[in-house]
Amino acid sequence: MIVNYITYFLITSILLFFLGLLGLIFNRKNILIILMSIELVLLAVNLNFVIFSVYLDDIFGQIFSLFILTVAAAESAIGLALLVTFYRVKSSITIEEVVSIKNAF
Repeated sequence: MIVNYITYFLITSILLFFLGLLGLIFNRKNILIILMSIELVLLAVNLNFVIFSVYLDDIFGQIFSLFILTVAAAESAIGLALLVTFYRVKSSITIEEVVSIKNAF
């Protein structure tokens, strides 16, 4: 009976992963959507860790998932702070503007 639930959760995780991957592939203009797509991919991986941790009756997958969520939250906070600062300076957050700043240095 639990195997049926695992397949549903794995299908959900696969859909989340590919939705994030499609967001990364098809979006090359908006940095915010790229950050959200990266978060979707990380959440799909975390869901896999939790699913297999419950299935194998092992706590290490859940602990590892908590560490990944902590690092992802810190990454998002720093990334959004950089975007706000960049927007205040340049009044735009397009990828082309960021690349032009990178090439200037």
